[in-house]
Amino acid sequence: MLRKQILQEPTAQKGQWLDLAGLARFEISSEDAEHPIDNALKPDEGSWRAAEDGPQTIRITFDSPQTISRIVVLFEEKHHSRTQEFALSWRSSNNSELREIVRQQFNFSPPNATIEREEFNVSAKDAIGVELRIVPNISGNGRASLRELLIG
Repeated sequence: MLRKQILQEPTAQKGQWLDLAGLARFEISSEDAEHPIDNALKPDEGSWRAAEDGPQTIRITFDSPQTISRIVVLFEEKHHSRTQEFALSWRSSNNSELREIVRQQFNFSPPNATIEREEFNVSAKDAIGVELRIVPNISGNGRASLRELLIG
């Protein structure tokens, strides 16, 4: 008899994500007043959007070192076709240099390809910061936005 088991994809349970608003300070290169970074920290609450075109940085500095095992980013573009790039990095309390987790490009092609969701398993012990750099359009102007940022 064949022995088997159905694997379940890990899903975020309430309480598995860090309360970033309570545990960290944010530095943002630009922010549309109607779309603050707060929105991206709560799933289905809206999104963050830059106030101006061009590359943007979201820097998170923790009040005390954290252990990070997962990071989720969700980008959405419903109106303009473009190629976006992002880089996700972290900093440990033992080393002031950023360590890159991922650098990735993807295409938005509305109305079909409008969402890019990525989940990264990481092993970041004693993390004192996370940085997300977004180049909204590698071949021209574009406004960066982020629908979801979860760290656990």
